[in-house]
Amino acid sequence: MTAFTFHGHAFTALPSGALHWPAQDALLVADLHLGKSERTARRGGPLLPPYEVQATLTRLTDDLRATGARCLIALGDSFDDDAAQTALPPAAQTLLDQIAARQETLWISGNHDPKSQAVAEITLHGLTLRHIAAPPGPDISGHYHPKLTLAGRRLPAFLVGAQHLILPAYGAYTGGLDAGHPALATLIPDGCAILTGKRTRMVPLPRGSSLHKYPGGRARQRSGGNAPQ
Repeated sequence: MTAFTFHGHAFTALPSGALHWPAQDALLVADLHLGKSERTARRGGPLLPPYEVQATLTRLTDDLRATGARCLIALGDSFDDDAAQTALPPAAQTLLDQIAARQETLWISGNHDPKSQAVAEITLHGLTLRHIAAPPGPDISGHYHPKLTLAGRRLPAFLVGAQHLILPAYGAYTGGLDAGHPALATLIPDGCAILTGKRTRMVPLPRGSSLHKYPGGRARQRSGGNAPQ
């Protein structure tokens, strides 16, 4: 785990992509995209193994237990679309209900699930919690599923800038946007990334490095568009 501060508040980045806010006894996650395999099949896309909901919720249960957090804050796109919320497998729905019953749970709406949740954003102790980062900040958000390539490995990453803290996607079946993509570089022109995986690692974001250059000056969009799917 990696401890850091953002606008005077102490946070801990977990290898799973969750963010622990000890002073608020809260665990923050973004972009669970529960029901992605069901939504893909429903829309005639490729069939994906139907295990992502259980895997994501099991990991979330483990993080809540490890941190002892009494509040869970989900920063939008918790479901892959509004219909997916009512199409969860029974075992996954039971696990989700158990999580919500054990912790105070706040669901923030995202662009994938705009109708499923009532809260667009909240502000706690000077920090706005929302799905998509917006100037001037300071805010904590998700949406972009940031990833960073280092030593040949492309890893989900937290991005920490002067005004914006962007979480990686927590869901099992999620793509990602390169950290140097203009959509992210505009929000966080300088700062650092915290790589996730088996362990966390903080690295700088030197915008002039080869990590953030795109052939011909054009962005490589691995997920098709500015917003990962």
